[in-house]
Amino acid sequence: MASTTDLHAFASALADGSPVVDVREPDEYADAHVPGARLIPMGQLPDRAGEIDPATRTYLICKSGGRSLRAAEYLTGRGFDVVSVDGGTDGWVAQGHPYATGPEPGVVR
Repeated sequence: MASTTDLHAFASALADGSPVVDVREPDEYADAHVPGARLIPMGQLPDRAGEIDPATRTYLICKSGGRSLRAAEYLTGRGFDVVSVDGGTDGWVAQGHPYATGPEPGVVR
């Protein structure tokens, strides 16, 4: 069973330098994403899972938490230490946390 976390705990993990993978589509990512989040669309996970360190706790985020939970279930079943962020990017932005736009992981707004 995949683990989930709330936005408060995620903010703390992010501040501590934990890696984040955004599993949405590129256009969604470009609209708004957590600064530093790496884009690996859910449909590409089977081919790109090797880009995630299975031994390092990695946070998965999407729009609201549904896709990231499915991605976490997939990766957890393959031995990865991943956690789905409940509330997703929409919740992150709504709570007033900084976010980035564009196709690159940076550019904070």
